[in-house]
Amino acid sequence: MTTALAALAIGIMAPTPAQADPATPAAYPSASSATRISGSFFDTCTAPSLTALAAWRGRSPYTGVNIYFGGRNRGCAQPNLTAPWVRSATAAGWSLVPTYFGDQPFCVFGSKPYRYAASGAAARGAADGADAVAKARSLGLLPGSALYADVEHYDRAAAGCTTAVRTYVSEWTRALHRAGFLAGIYAHQDSGVRDLAASYLSTTLARPDAIWMARWDNVATTTNWPTAGNTLWAEWQRAKQYRGDHLETWGGVTMNVDSDIIRGPVATVLRPYRVTSSGVLNVRSGPSSAYPVIGTLAPGSVVSLICQARGQTVGTTSVWDRISNGGFVSDRYVSTPSSTTFSAPLQRCSSPGQVTISTPVNTRSGPGTSYAVSGSLQGGALAWVACQKAGTLVGSTRVWNQLVDGRWMSDYYVSNASNTTYSSPVPRCP
Repeated sequence: MTTALAALAIGIMAPTPAQADPATPAAYPSASSATRISGSFFDTCTAPSLTALAAWRGRSPYTGVNIYFGGRNRGCAQPNLTAPWVRSATAAGWSLVPTYFGDQPFCVFGSKPYRYAASGAAARGAADGADAVAKARSLGLLPGSALYADVEHYDRAAAGCTTAVRTYVSEWTRALHRAGFLAGIYAHQDSGVRDLAASYLSTTLARPDAIWMARWDNVATTTNWPTAGNTLWAEWQRAKQYRGDHLETWGGVTMNVDSDIIRGPVATVLRPYRVTSSGVLNVRSGPSSAYPVIGTLAPGSVVSLICQARGQTVGTTSVWDRISNGGFVSDRYVSTPSSTTFSAPLQRCSSPGQVTISTPVNTRSGPGTSYAVSGSLQGGALAWVACQKAGTLVGSTRVWNQLVDGRWMSDYYVSNASNTTYSSPVPRCP
């Protein structure tokens, strides 16, 4: 089937290339998953103490906190920011928004000391991306996590400035994708957001997966932005810093913070539970007893979970847990809060891929073009893929993706590992 006919079959017209780069998105390793949230978070220069977080938890409006985890322009010491702190903060219910304050463009406003010239933008973006991955891993942030590069406000009128920023962001994105991470950008509404929105459909630059806009207008919204229309970064891919430095006091603890709202990706971390089976628990390569056994867990042992997937029904549940080695165990034998369904704060396992055409793609109620239309995804948006199943032939593949919200779309229009067959580590749908 030609591309045009395939497009007509799923209800879209005249597709044009929108895939930013052949390497996008990441080739996810088995022990990975994306995590997305919708809610409020705060950012502050130094990662707060666990005592401060405990005072704010449940009293403040925030459920997430930013962490400045690296970069040569990072201005604050981070005595609290360690792997044990990450584990404790997330165990206490905090989502983490990792921010890397790397080199800035030569045309940046302000006095940040480390800057790249236009000629060095590509090398600097790649170097910062590689360093960010290494530092994220050292803190226990897993592949599938979103890492945000801080791009401060800059002078767009300076010759070569916009090109330098776009180049840096593209190479940052590629470096993260090669390692299995999602690439986010923090930027001012009138410089970085404006310029990245204008190059959104570029076929030579790698498109970042998420955008975090700075606009201090006290309007907490991830839509109707003045410099990035709602069709860009449209599918759980946005955050906004809507209020700058100010003091807030909750639970008797005062911090100087910025206020933010997010509907997008954050850090993925391991969460510890216990094996509740009476005998040895088999670890399988997929969410079903039909998959090969790749290991075992002893009764009562601690098991670290990444995410949860739908699979074979065992006892009262069809939920399976992906563990730290990438394998799966039935949730029936793990001490998660629910014995029948998914358990917060664990996320549904997902491997997002960008929609590779510029026009919206219809989603369906099942894996085929004969199923009812159940919505659409904008061109270039992220398809949050939970599992894959055979369905109607579209283009070069019969593979269809079930998204984490239950909708289906043809894999032909999602830029994951394969355009013809199933893509590891995405499991098969039951």
